[in-house]
Amino acid sequence: MISHIRNRTVNDLFINISHFLDHFIMLIFAKATYDAGRRFGVSYEQIIGYRTLGLVLFGACAPISARLADRYSRSLMMVVYHFGIGVAAILTSFAQSLIGVMMGLALIGVFASIYHPVGIAILLKQKEKIAFRLGINGVFGNMGVAFAPLIIGLILLFDDWRMGFMLSGLFCLGYGLIFVANLKTQHNSQPTQSAKTNKYGFVDGWHRALLALALITSAGGFIFGGMTFLVPRYFELEMQNLTTSVAITGLLASIVYAIASFAQIGVGWLIDRISAKTVLLCIAVGQVVFVFLAASFSDLALLFFMIIAMSFVFGQIPITDAVMSRYVLDSWRGRILSIKFLLNLCIGASVLPLSSFMLQTGYQMSDLFSVMSMIACLIFLSGFILPSLHRNTA
Repeated sequence: MISHIRNRTVNDLFINISHFLDHFIMLIFAKATYDAGRRFGVSYEQIIGYRTLGLVLFGACAPISARLADRYSRSLMMVVYHFGIGVAAILTSFAQSLIGVMMGLALIGVFASIYHPVGIAILLKQKEKIAFRLGINGVFGNMGVAFAPLIIGLILLFDDWRMGFMLSGLFCLGYGLIFVANLKTQHNSQPTQSAKTNKYGFVDGWHRALLALALITSAGGFIFGGMTFLVPRYFELEMQNLTTSVAITGLLASIVYAIASFAQIGVGWLIDRISAKTVLLCIAVGQVVFVFLAASFSDLALLFFMIIAMSFVFGQIPITDAVMSRYVLDSWRGRILSIKFLLNLCIGASVLPLSSFMLQTGYQMSDLFSVMSMIACLIFLSGFILPSLHRNTA
């Protein structure tokens, strides 16, 4: 069995579905938080802090996952990923205390950390239309973000938060079997370098590129973490003139995420053709303006501006991986991706304790969105640091 799994690959579709599951599993608790807190007798502001460890480990374990993948094989680690998140989700559903919930979410974070440095590296192995394919992969990931509040909201109508984890875990185990069945022989192809490189295979200008990516990743991780975790609850608070149903607010959050996720395909198409620097500067301006506007309205106006804001937030996602693929050879990508996601997800995890602190000290949830709008200015700054490299060079 192990020999069948090691050093294999799969079609993009299966890697994309795995991306869907990664974000879906990580965001079950975002919609189930209020219900879990009510059943354990604590407020929303108090229980969100129990999610922090899982999000930290989601990022912190990425370098370990990348290292294990380099040593044993990427395909083997992807199989571990599917069965690991499935079992972890099922164990979380049996938690009898808040500490048990926290440890279950932490275990999910450990296994979920495998996908980004390993799955994306598999995707980047084929160099054709990298940015466009990354855009499609990003749509699948954000559909996981979109479907989590919808599906968990529906489950909450008939059962409780435990069933959300139980059913999701069972689905991951089933898909893990499908993933294994579709592994195929990997045909290695050495990428062609068309730009000047150093002895390690890095394209000239890589220092500035990686500095820009670190800044984008850090600021973008905070904004992505905040927008994906807080929006379902924010809709419950600010759309009460429209509905008080958790299922309907979950549906509206899902609609926002689903529509916005398609921005990644357009952005991927653009950066295969024009400078990623130009696209990034436009994306950054959009985030600053529309994340701020989304915090200034309620009801239908909130829905409208949140769709636009999330389009700019999601549209940024394929840029970093596409730029990285142009400056770094495949043999280094797992390590660079792991550092990227370590920054992205650990900083994203800081949204929760900050949110808990601000909400418990009298700030409104809209103030959190204003903070994210200001942080988006750092993404604009990174656009000036990023070198102009138009063509795919790796």
